[in-house]
Amino acid sequence: MSLYVTELRRLFKRRLTRLLLVLLILGLGGIAVVFSFSSHKLSPAVIAEAQAEADVQYQRALGDWRQAVTECDAAKARGENTEQRYGPDCGREWQPQPEMFDPKWNLPYQFDFRNEFGIFVAVFAGATALFAFLVGASFVGAEWSTGGMMNLLLWRPKRLTVLATKLAALLTTLLGVSLALGALWTVAFWLIAKNRGTTAKVTAGVWQSSALDGVRALGLILAVGAAAFALASLGRHTAMALGAAVGLGVISEIAIRIGVAMAGVRFGDRWVLSTYALAWFQKQWTLLDHRSCDFSQGQCSPKELIITWQDSALVFGVGTALVLVAAFWMMRRRDIT
Repeated sequence: MSLYVTELRRLFKRRLTRLLLVLLILGLGGIAVVFSFSSHKLSPAVIAEAQAEADVQYQRALGDWRQAVTECDAAKARGENTEQRYGPDCGREWQPQPEMFDPKWNLPYQFDFRNEFGIFVAVFAGATALFAFLVGASFVGAEWSTGGMMNLLLWRPKRLTVLATKLAALLTTLLGVSLALGALWTVAFWLIAKNRGTTAKVTAGVWQSSALDGVRALGLILAVGAAAFALASLGRHTAMALGAAVGLGVISEIAIRIGVAMAGVRFGDRWVLSTYALAWFQKQWTLLDHRSCDFSQGQCSPKELIITWQDSALVFGVGTALVLVAAFWMMRRRDIT
C-alpha cells in the first residue's frame, strides 16, 4: 500500500477528524435551517398587508397632526405663545405625506440570493477554515507528540517525502470536504431563496461571481490547513499551532491596532490581518484616513487606501509559504529521536 493511501486512511480514522467533521456538518446544517425560518416569501397577500399597515400608519399620523394643529389654533386664540411648541404656523408645513410611509418598511425579511449569498460563502469559509486548522494541526501534531512520526520514519526514512505526503493527504481531504459541503451549502441556500426568498436577477454572471467567491473560500481553507500543519510540525505538538494562532491574533488585532493608533500611523488598519481577510472576500476593502481632513474648513473627503484581494493573496500566500518552508527545513535538519 502506498504511503499516500496510508496517510489518507490514517487521517480519516482519527476520532478527532470524524468528530470535527460531524460538528462542522451539524453547525452548517443548523445555520441553514435556522436561517430558512427567518426568510419569508413576499406573496401578493403579504405585500397587500404591508400596504394596508402603511395606510393605517399614515392615517394615524395625519390624525395626530390635525389634532396638534387644532390644539395650536385654540391656544393662539387664548393668547398663548405657541411658536416654541408648534412652530411658526402651528406645524401646518409638517403635514404627513403618503410617500413618507413606505410599505417596504412593513415587509418581513426576504433572502435575496443574488445580493446576499456572498455573505454566506464567507460564513462557510470561516467555519470550514476552523475545521481545517484543527484537523491540520492535530494530524501532524499528534504524530509527533505520541511518537508515531518516529515509528513511521523507521518504515519510510525519507523525511521530506513523509512530511510532504502527509501534507498532500491533508490538503486532498480538505479539498474534497470543502467541495462536497460547499455544493450542499449552495444547494441549500438556493432552495431557501427559491421557496422562502427570491432568485430574481440570478444570471450567468451572478453564478460566475459566486463561483469565484467559492474559489477564494477554498484557497483560504487550504491555506489555513497548510499553515496549521506547518506550525504543528515546527513545534512537534498541536498546541504549537493553537498558541501561534492565538498569539498572532492578539498581536495583529490588539497590539498593532493600539500601537498604530498611539503613533498616529496613517491607514493603520493596513497592518492588521482582518483587513486582508475582509478584502479577500469583498474583493476590495477601502480604508479611510479621517486625519487628512480639516473639518473646520467645512466638509472633507478623507483620503482612501484600497486593499484588493490580490494584496490579500500576497499576504496570506507569502505567510503560508514561509511557515511551510520552515517546517520542511526543520524536518530535514532536526534530531528525530
